[in-house]
Amino acid sequence: MSQLFLDTLAGKTVKTPPVWMMRQAGRYHQHYQALKAKHTFMELCMVPELAAEVAMGPIQDFDFDAAILFSDLLFPLKAFGQGLDYTDQGPQLGFHLTIENISKLKPWKEALPEMEFQKKAMSLTRERLDKNKGLIGFVGGPWTLFVYAVEGTHAGSLIKAKTAIPNLWSKFTEMMTPFLIENIRLQFEGGADVVMLFDTAAGELSPRLYNEIIVPELAKLAQAFPQRLGYYSKGTTADHFTSEAFQKIPFAGRGFDHRWNLPQILKNNRSGFVQGNFDQSLLHLETSEFKKELDSYLRTYQDLTVEERKGWVCGLGHGVLPKTPEANVRLFVDTVRKTLS
Repeated sequence: MSQLFLDTLAGKTVKTPPVWMMRQAGRYHQHYQALKAKHTFMELCMVPELAAEVAMGPIQDFDFDAAILFSDLLFPLKAFGQGLDYTDQGPQLGFHLTIENISKLKPWKEALPEMEFQKKAMSLTRERLDKNKGLIGFVGGPWTLFVYAVEGTHAGSLIKAKTAIPNLWSKFTEMMTPFLIENIRLQFEGGADVVMLFDTAAGELSPRLYNEIIVPELAKLAQAFPQRLGYYSKGTTADHFTSEAFQKIPFAGRGFDHRWNLPQILKNNRSGFVQGNFDQSLLHLETSEFKKELDSYLRTYQDLTVEERKGWVCGLGHGVLPKTPEANVRLFVDTVRKTLS
């Protein structure tokens, strides 16, 4: 059996790209829904045996080339003592972070043991996963976690988070960045082949502010694990990534949303994997229309040589959306493999 994801991580040229989707285990999938009928979301994440079962569902059903830890990026906030509950309206924090209440958070070394469940979940997933499949861990980027801690969401204008930067950001990252380094280490100890930093709120900052406040923290994380972390940001532009400081960050690879011309990025790619970036919303199309869109998307990759496609991890521009037809997910995987084989 081929090990497309692992070979791609290792920098080898493969004719057929590995396929992995963000949120490939989730609400659209009957396997997940059957488990969710018996357990809370918190249980599915925090009971390692259940988290491993959720993570394995899409591997068994769709034969993705990699599994990803089933968890949520907000658990560090819970570990620090901010409180976390999951409701029908989404995640709810016990309190929103301010300069007045940041002292209520635990020291990061006291908070860290609360993340051991992720290491165990990774380990159990690794045990069940075919050795030719990859295993991906993940954490939220410091800015995205800051936004959630202050706002309770990453939707809207983010006035509270942006105006809290002068007084609160450095105090937050002094705790969160070393915590995330050790959280990532736990996931590697559990068997991760690569750990992704998901920075879904990054595009809400201007390129100037992004480079001023986010890039130094990303550099600290990546320097702790050179060539072992991937980075995905949503809504960012090329201008966010032109600084010398960003270019020097030793990432293993990058993920891109659907707004980017990925074939062009692949052509210019010199190192690391490039993940993405079919528009996840188009998976909701009626099957024949979806197939037309997918064929059109893949045509631009067929125009590349196999060597030019080197490093590509085929997937979506963001996560699989709720109510996505399973048949289209299956068709996506099958079509990519048939078209680029």
